[in-house]
Amino acid sequence: MSERRPKDLEPVAGNGLLHRRLFLKGGAAVLGAGSLGLMTAAPAKDLPPWMGAPGRPLSGYGSRSPYEDHVRRRLLAATGADGAGGSWTPLEALEGMITPNPLHFERHHSGIPDIDPDRHRLLIHGMVDRALFFDMDALSRYPMVSRIQFIECSGNSYLAGLPRQPINDTCGVLHGLVSCSEWTGVPLSILLDEAGVDPDAGWIMAEGADAAAMNRSVPLAKAMDDALLAVYQNGERLRPEQGYPLRLFLPGYEGNMSIKWLRRIKVTAAPSMTREETSKYTDLLPDGRSLIFTYPMDVKSVITSPSPGLVLKGPGLYQISGMAWSGRGRIARVEVSADGGATWGEAALCEPVLDKAVTRFRMAWRWNGAETAILSRAVDETGAVQPTREAIIAAKGRKFAYHYNGIQAWGIDSEGQVANVYA
Repeated sequence: MSERRPKDLEPVAGNGLLHRRLFLKGGAAVLGAGSLGLMTAAPAKDLPPWMGAPGRPLSGYGSRSPYEDHVRRRLLAATGADGAGGSWTPLEALEGMITPNPLHFERHHSGIPDIDPDRHRLLIHGMVDRALFFDMDALSRYPMVSRIQFIECSGNSYLAGLPRQPINDTCGVLHGLVSCSEWTGVPLSILLDEAGVDPDAGWIMAEGADAAAMNRSVPLAKAMDDALLAVYQNGERLRPEQGYPLRLFLPGYEGNMSIKWLRRIKVTAAPSMTREETSKYTDLLPDGRSLIFTYPMDVKSVITSPSPGLVLKGPGLYQISGMAWSGRGRIARVEVSADGGATWGEAALCEPVLDKAVTRFRMAWRWNGAETAILSRAVDETGAVQPTREAIIAAKGRKFAYHYNGIQAWGIDSEGQVANVYA
């Protein structure tokens, strides 16, 4: 008589995808020790050398293990001598939903300014009853709120799906212009209410204190809704590359609009039509028209493990893990396919599932060693479904560069090597 297999270990989709209950509370117990790489304790006589002497002394500011020093951002090549450039978050090396501050992606248009916080000022003016100046001490006296939310460059994932032939690089290089943090600061609406906004106003123009004087127009409705004047990131003061000492944070909107090193907010009747929303951050369509003011980042997901650079070591049981996010709300569901999109199974979502935040998803997969492709697609609380690459190109052509959110496929060969593929 054969041994019965627990229902949780029965496939729910093609090519060995197992039920999401395995990664819900208590479900992993059916896997058994060692199924997903669990280890048992070593005998006492085999103590490692680091247990034979005291370790290094304390330090004033913590550092990571030298064994993790290889986990670094990949730098975007600067476009010239003006300090323009950025860096990608190594998504394939991270877990959970929070991005460590030193690994948060960067994008700069004229380098990182060295700003003395005691000399920095924020001006609110334009269509208001009274213009207001704030120094950092004054801002610190206002009530602050904290939110865990993502920020994403609107050019993120362009390399993953829009070139005619797949570019093979790490998950971080292809999708790593997105990060998620706990942001703490003063709601912008409080200061706008204090300034007294003209009833005829409909927009604000935000400007940074970098050499590029980066500026963008923002609908007043967004500014009065959930816009934040962020001072802290993950509990500590903003780092210079993230806008120290003050940045605008617009949850769910394209990252370029969350102006760093914020120095000025002008309340206006109409959009200011700045260079960043005319010459850039617009999408040319096949009929010659251009999309403009496409602010929210649409629903997206990507499998971070397995992904390029991470090799499967032979047939067996593996965990598929990834990230999903949407600028329009919470993630409602993520589905995974291990047979190139022929069949799909629902993944487990890791709590907490928050508004406009990265949500981690997981699924167990029994790989049989054959060549295949794995994919994920996310659905947000509005009902929006992550589209296929083909659907996006059919609707928008190939001349656009922003807001690409197509389903990502990773091809896996019989040796366990993972690569970017168009499935």
